[in-house]
Amino acid sequence: MADPKSVTTPTSVPKLDEPKAGFSTYSERLNGRAAMMGFVIALAIEYATGQGALTWLGLISP
Repeated sequence: MADPKSVTTPTSVPKLDEPKAGFSTYSERLNGRAAMMGFVIALAIEYATGQGALTWLGLISP
């Protein structure tokens, strides 16, 4: 085990750009916003047509 007095701490923290792909804060926020918009649009279509999303997509018959 190293002697605590011999261990040095860094003098600065590197400034790294966050990636735009993968599991990053940016992509998760963008995905959440897209999901919220899709849900609201699906509700609006259901309200306007009087049919559910599965009926509107033709997956079940009314």
